Amino acid sequence: MVEAVQDAGVVVTGAGGGIGAALARRFAAEGARVVVNDLHAGKAEAVADEIGGTAVPGDASAIVAEARDVLGGTVDVYCANAGVAFEDGDLDGPLDEKTWAASWDVNLMAHVRAAHALLPDWLERGSGRFVSTVSAAGLLTMIGAPSYSVTKHGAYAFAEWLSLTYRHRGIKVHAICPQGVRTDMLAATGSAGDLVLQPTAIEPAAVADALFQGIEEDRFLILPHPEVAGFYQVRAGEPDRWLATMNHIQQKWEAAR
Repeated sequence: MVEAVQDAGVVVTGAGGGIGAALARRFAAEGARVVVNDLHAGKAEAVADEIGGTAVPGDASAIVAEARDVLGGTVDVYCANAGVAFEDGDLDGPLDEKTWAASWDVNLMAHVRAAHALLPDWLERGSGRFVSTVSAAGLLTMIGAPSYSVTKHGAYAFAEWLSLTYRHRGIKVHAICPQGVRTDMLAATGSAGDLVLQPTAIEPAAVADALFQGIEEDRFLILPHPEVAGFYQVRAGEPDRWLATMNHIQQKWEAAR
């Protein structure tokens, strides 16, 4: 058992399936009291019933107050896991403003709104834990998905900002950055996901395992695919090499479409 989460009040957004459900199951197994959030009420209720948690369905941006009440007045851990992904391809065709707006709102601004609602209480008591499901796309870049890549970069930057701003005041922040995970979202990435993500895809439970190891080791960056660290180093140290490699993958994807 991880002492840091035993009897903790935990909220997991987007927990009706995939990574979110795996996180909710793991927190419950570790002795936490879990609020399961999802836009789809039936999915949230099914997971909550399975783990002995409480379903609070609805928009992830607006459930902090209700979740706090359900947990007896205190949220100890907030997992900003809800996300959206679109295979929006490129920018040389029609611009889908709605896709970009949805990506910004769910993948980034939901995190900002949640932190804004949680921080006053956390700072007053000197503790709180914010877990952001970012994706390796937030460290690297994903072909065929500009709105996802850009907003996940934003989510990672926001998690970094939270950590560097508040860590001396007791706030713990973790950024989870997996590559492919066998979820409905991966299936929705289409041919780009088939090319780049499927070959090394892992199960959602492996993401939860990586997070809990990171909590025990008090690490900010959680890499369920350890090889991402090497890719990230190349991207930072040799950006032209990195871009050339990614462009080669882009060309391979275009040729196969």
